[in-house]
Amino acid sequence: MRFLLYNIRYGAGVGPKFHLPVPYCGYLKPTNGHFSKIMEFIKSVGPDIVGLVEVDFGSYRVEKCNQAEVIADRLDHRVVYESKYSAQSMARKIPLMNKQGNAILTNLEIVNQRFHFFNNGVKRLVIEVELPELSIFLVHLSLKFRHRQYQLNQLHRLITKQDKPVIVAGDFNAFRGDRELELFLAASGMVSANMHCESSFPSNFPVRELDFIFHSPEIRSIGFEVPHVKLSDHLPLLWDFDIQPKEPAVPFARSTDAARGMVAPLDISSI
Repeated sequence: MRFLLYNIRYGAGVGPKFHLPVPYCGYLKPTNGHFSKIMEFIKSVGPDIVGLVEVDFGSYRVEKCNQAEVIADRLDHRVVYESKYSAQSMARKIPLMNKQGNAILTNLEIVNQRFHFFNNGVKRLVIEVELPELSIFLVHLSLKFRHRQYQLNQLHRLITKQDKPVIVAGDFNAFRGDRELELFLAASGMVSANMHCESSFPSNFPVRELDFIFHSPEIRSIGFEVPHVKLSDHLPLLWDFDIQPKEPAVPFARSTDAARGMVAPLDISSI
C-alpha cells in the first residue's frame, strides 16, 4: 500500500511574494490555479491513503469548493475531513478560518471514523479512521512546545486503545528536533517511516523535519521518499508499506502425564 502525507498550505502557493505586502497575506489570496497542480501531483503518485494537512473546505480563497472532496473525486477515494479547531474555538466564528482543517482520503473501505480534540492548543483536531487492517491518526500539532507535549500525551492514550496496527501521521511542528518525540515513541513502541530523518520544511531549502509518519512494528516499510515538489511550504512524504501477518502462538510443550495433571510413578526396580 502507498501512503502520502502532504501539508498543502490550502493550495495558497509558495515563493517570496507570499508574505507581501504584509506578513502572511498570502493566506488571504485566491489559489489562482495553484491547487490544480497539487491535485495533479497527488494523482500522479497513485496513493491508497492520503493524509492532507491545511485543507480549505470552501472559502472564497478556493471559490467555495471543498479541496478534500475535489481531490477525493479525482482519485475516486472516500474522504473524511473536519475543521482543525474545536467547536468552542473563536476560529470557528471567523469566515476564512472556519473552513480550514485536515482530511484523510482512501480507496480502502472505511470501517469507522472519529474526531478527537486535544485539550490544549489552537489546532486541536485528531482524525481517526479505521480501515479493515489498520487504524490511522492524522494530526497537526501546536506551534507551542508546551502544548505539543500535552498533545503528544493525549495522542499516546488514544493509540494505545487500538487492537489493530496503527499509523500516526501529520505536521508535528517539532521545531526543537525529533528529540521532542523520543518519549512518545518509546512509550508507544512506534517507529518512523523516515529512517534517514530527511527534512521536509521549508520546501525551497528543507532543513527541518516537521512532518512525520509513525507506524506500529508489525507494519513493514518497503520504501520511503520525500519528493522535491515545491507546491507548498512543506514537501510531501511518500511511503510504501505492507502489514505483516501475526505469528501464530506456539503452545507450550508438556508431557502427556503433566498435561493430564498426573505424576509419573517412581521406578524402584533399581533400588
